[in-house]
Amino acid sequence: MTFYRHLRHLSAGWLFVTAVACSKTGGKPATDTAAKSTFKVALLTPGPISDQSWNGGAYQGLMAIRDSLGAQVSHIQTKTPAEFDENFRQYGAQGYTLVFGHGFEFQDAAKRVAPEFPRTIYVTTSGSTAGPNLAGMTFAFSDASYLAGILAASMTKTNKLGVIGGTQLPPVVESFGAFEMGAHSVNPAIKVIASYVGNWDDVSAGKEAALAQLSQGADVIFQNADAAGLGVFQAARDKKNAFVIGSNSNQNAVAPDVTLGSVVIDLPLAFLTIAKQVKAGTFKPGVVQLGERSHVVTLVLNPALQASIPPAMRTRIDSLQTKMLAGEYTVNVDSTPAKR
Repeated sequence: MTFYRHLRHLSAGWLFVTAVACSKTGGKPATDTAAKSTFKVALLTPGPISDQSWNGGAYQGLMAIRDSLGAQVSHIQTKTPAEFDENFRQYGAQGYTLVFGHGFEFQDAAKRVAPEFPRTIYVTTSGSTAGPNLAGMTFAFSDASYLAGILAASMTKTNKLGVIGGTQLPPVVESFGAFEMGAHSVNPAIKVIASYVGNWDDVSAGKEAALAQLSQGADVIFQNADAAGLGVFQAARDKKNAFVIGSNSNQNAVAPDVTLGSVVIDLPLAFLTIAKQVKAGTFKPGVVQLGERSHVVTLVLNPALQASIPPAMRTRIDSLQTKMLAGEYTVNVDSTPAKR
């Protein structure tokens, strides 16, 4: 649901220009046949790596593991829950050292399969399940989402904001709650309109959801809908005086004329941190928590529009972010995002 003086800005194009590993939807895993390393790392994503968001960032992480650690890597895009189990099991049988299931929805499958392959470490992102060879990796998205709410509240002219998610996964709902809290810290009268696309890859549906919110008066929309979220940028471009806040990856360049900033997860850093420990044999399965303090999650303002943000609000955001990085300030979501 942003960061970045600290963030390594990896371009979306790099995903495809430098990638040696093949990506394939369904069927057998696509492997990097050129790599001969015995350190084998795989990634399952719930959507396309071309989304310039959640899945694309994870694939960047896989490529960082390949390039930095000399790993043999493989990626598969899953389509159904049944494929979660099938591909987790396939990678375990093939002797992969580390397998990432990228998303909260992979937890149950990982919990079922992990005991069958004790030599394989399974890690689910946004997951809170752990075992002898099973770990969760959670991202403290609330802090940066709270800052995004302050940003949105400083720019709205209508006192109506929107949040659009793919589906109502707990981490998404929590981040929207933090966003609303941030907005209300600036102006308690602000109304937040929430809607969910119902999936993560329908760009047209994402655009329709955004147009519906814009027609209700929302003029800043925080989206966390992966590929479907690209439609939100399209809608904002079609309507004058509307802005978007991106998520998961640095999306400021997706539509720089309407994007105020992005709540960024440095997935390459997060993935590489775990992989280094696994390769060194020092990784201890559990729930790994990463956020502002670890420089993995942060709000990154769009340089192209930064001058339009009221100076007092920029100062407020910078001050809070500094405190978050120092571990002196954290957001506890105690409210529920608005329902449509």
